[in-house]
Amino acid sequence: MTAAGPGSVPPVATAQPSLPREVYVLSVVGGCVMLGLGLVLPLLPVYAATFGAGPTQIGALVALFALTRLATSPFCGRLGVRFGERRVLVAGLLLCAVSSALTAFAGSYGQLLAFRGLGGVGSVLFSVSALATLLAIAPADQRGRAGAVFEAGFLLGGICGPALGGLLALISLSAPFVAYAVLLLAAAMLASTVLHTGRGTGAEPGRDVVRLPVLLRDRRYVVACLAALAQGWVLFGLRGALVPTVIVAWRHDVTWVGWAFTTSAVVQALLIMPAGRVVDRAGRRFAMIAGTGVAAAAITALMFVDGYAWLVVLLSVYAAGSALLNAAPAALIGDVVVGRAGSGVAVFSMCTDVGAVVGPVVVGLIAERVSVPAAFGSGAALLLVAFVASWTLTTVRPVFDQHEGVDR
Repeated sequence: MTAAGPGSVPPVATAQPSLPREVYVLSVVGGCVMLGLGLVLPLLPVYAATFGAGPTQIGALVALFALTRLATSPFCGRLGVRFGERRVLVAGLLLCAVSSALTAFAGSYGQLLAFRGLGGVGSVLFSVSALATLLAIAPADQRGRAGAVFEAGFLLGGICGPALGGLLALISLSAPFVAYAVLLLAAAMLASTVLHTGRGTGAEPGRDVVRLPVLLRDRRYVVACLAALAQGWVLFGLRGALVPTVIVAWRHDVTWVGWAFTTSAVVQALLIMPAGRVVDRAGRRFAMIAGTGVAAAAITALMFVDGYAWLVVLLSVYAAGSALLNAAPAALIGDVVVGRAGSGVAVFSMCTDVGAVVGPVVVGLIAERVSVPAAFGSGAALLLVAFVASWTLTTVRPVFDQHEGVDR
C-alpha cells in the first residue's frame, strides 16, 4: 500500500461513470430538508412575535437551534458507528418532523423554545450522518461530483423555500411548519426505503473508526476544517447577519435583501456541478486554492463597497468561490476517513457550526465598536488563513481501489 500525501486526489478518469443511486437519494432528502427550512426560517421571527417575544427573545430562539446542533455534534459520530448512519439519519429527520409539528401548535414562547431546541438535535443527527454516508458511498474519484450533487439539492430547496413559505403563511403562520413536518416525514420514508445498509454503503454499524488525534495530524483534515470554519463565519456572520443591515442602512427595504441573496444563490446553484468536476479532475488542492482565493477576494472587496449593485456582484463572486468550497473540503474529509466514520465527520461539521454561532456575535460587536468594513475584514482574514493553508497541500495521484476508496 502506498501512502497518500496531503491534498491527494484520485487519478483523472477518462470516462465519467454514473454516481451511485444513493447519492441522488441523499440529494433529494437534503433538498426536502432545505425546502422546509426555507418555508419556516423567514417566518420564525414573526411567528415568535405572536407569543409576545421581543428582539432579544427572538435572537435567543434563532441561536438555540445552532447551539443545540453544536452541543449534539460530538455524539453523532459514535451514534453512527453504533447504530449505523442510515438509522441515525432517519432518526434525525423524524426528530425534526416532530419538532416542526409541535412548533406549529405551540402555546407559548417557552414551548416554542423547547421545540426549536429539539429541532436542532434532529438537524445535526441528519446532517452529520448524511455527509458520512455520502463520503462512504462515493468512490474516491467521484467525491467532488457527489458532494456537488448533494449540495445542489440543498441549494435548490433553499432557493424555492422562502417564496413557498410566504404563500403558505397567507393561510396561517403555522401552516409552513406543518408543511415542513410533512416534507421531513416524506424524506425519512425515502431514506429508510432506499438507503440500505451493507458493504459499500459505509452505513453499517460497528465498523472501524478513524480517531480524532490521527485526523488532526493529517494536513488535509486540518485545511478542510479551517475552510469550514471560515464558511460558517462568512455565511452566518457576514452574509446572514451583517449584509441585511447594510442594505437597509442604504435606505433599501428588505425585498432588496431577498433579491441579493436569491441572485447569489442562483449563481452558486449554476456553478455547483462544474465545481464538483473541478474537484475530481483538477484536484483537491487546486479547488481549495481557487475556492478560498475567490471567496477571500470577494469579501475583502466588500470592505470598500458603498452601493447595492456592487454588493450584489461581489456576493455573486463569493458564491462562485463558495461553490468550490461546498465540494472540495468534504472531498478532502472523505479522502482522509476513507469509508470510516466516528468523530471525523462530526468535528468537521462542528467547525461550520462554531462559525455560525460565534460569527454573528463577533461580527456584530466589531461592526458596532469598530466599523462595518472591519467586520467584513474578519471574514476575509479567516478565508485568507484557509487560502494560505490550502497552498501547503501537496498534490499526488495515488491509485485508488474504486470499490473501497482505499489507496493502494
